[in-house]
Amino acid sequence: MDKNVLKAIIVKTMAVAFTGLALSLSACTKQSSAVKSPATDNTAEQNQTLRIAAAANLSDVLPDIVAGYKADNNLPEPDIEVTYASSGKLYAQIIAGAPYDIFLSANQEFPAKLATDKSAQGAEGHEPFTYTQGQLALYSVKHSLKNIDQGALSGLFKNDTTTKITIASPELAPYGASAKAYLQSQQVYDSLAEQKRLIQAENIGQAFQYAHTGSVDYGFVAQSQIVAIKAKPEEFITLAPESYPAILQDGVVISDAAVATDFTSYLLSPVGQKYFAEAGYLATN
Repeated sequence: MDKNVLKAIIVKTMAVAFTGLALSLSACTKQSSAVKSPATDNTAEQNQTLRIAAAANLSDVLPDIVAGYKADNNLPEPDIEVTYASSGKLYAQIIAGAPYDIFLSANQEFPAKLATDKSAQGAEGHEPFTYTQGQLALYSVKHSLKNIDQGALSGLFKNDTTTKITIASPELAPYGASAKAYLQSQQVYDSLAEQKRLIQAENIGQAFQYAHTGSVDYGFVAQSQIVAIKAKPEEFITLAPESYPAILQDGVVISDAAVATDFTSYLLSPVGQKYFAEAGYLATN
C-alpha cells in the first residue's frame, strides 16, 4: 500500500476516535448537570419557604389566614411554616439568630425593639405594623359565670380563698401583662400571689389549657380562644377593653424575602382583617 494512502487512513481514524471521545465527554457533562439540577431547584424552593414566628394567641386564627393566602396564591402546602410561642420567647429566639421572616407579636414592644436593633446595626429594617387588637376574657369550666357582672369579680376572688386562677407570664406574654394589670386595678393581685392562688403559665395557650381542663378554677385567656371553642355563655366573661391596658398586637418583617412583604399586605388587607374580626379580635385604626 502506498505510504501516503496509509498515512491518510491513520489520520482519518484518529480524527473519528477524537470526535467520539469529545461527544462522549459532552454527554457526560450534560448528564452530570442534569443530576445536579434537582438539588439546585430544591435549594431555591427551600429559600422561598415563609417562616413566621407568631404569638401563641394566634394559633386559632392564623391557620385560617395562612390557608386563605395559600389558596389565593396557589401555593403548595410546605411553603409556610409557623412557630407559636410566647412573644418574649420568640423575640429571644430571633435575637439569637432564628431564621424567621415575619414576627407577629402580641404586643408592640418586641417588634419595636427588633426595629431599633436593626437600625443600631446599620441594617435597613422594616417598620412595625399593628395588625389587630386582642381582647381579654375570664374563663371557667368549673364555676358558672352566668349573670355575674364584671364589677363583682374582685369580690368573687376575695371571698373564695380556695380558688386557683391562671394568667400567662406577664414577663413573656402581653396577655399576661394585661391580666396582671387588671388584677392590680382590682386590688387583688398581691393577695392572690401571697396565697399562692395565682398560677402563671408560659403563654396564653398554656393558660387556656389550664382553665379548659379544669386544672384551675378560672383563667384569664384570649377572647379568640373562647370564640374558637364556641364556649357556653355561662363559661366566660369578656372583659371591657377599657378595664386593662390595650392589647395592640404589632408585627414586623425581619427578612428581605418578597413573600414576607406580600403576606403582610394580605394580613392587613380587608380580607385578612375579616378573619380577625370573626375570631373575636377588635378592629384597629
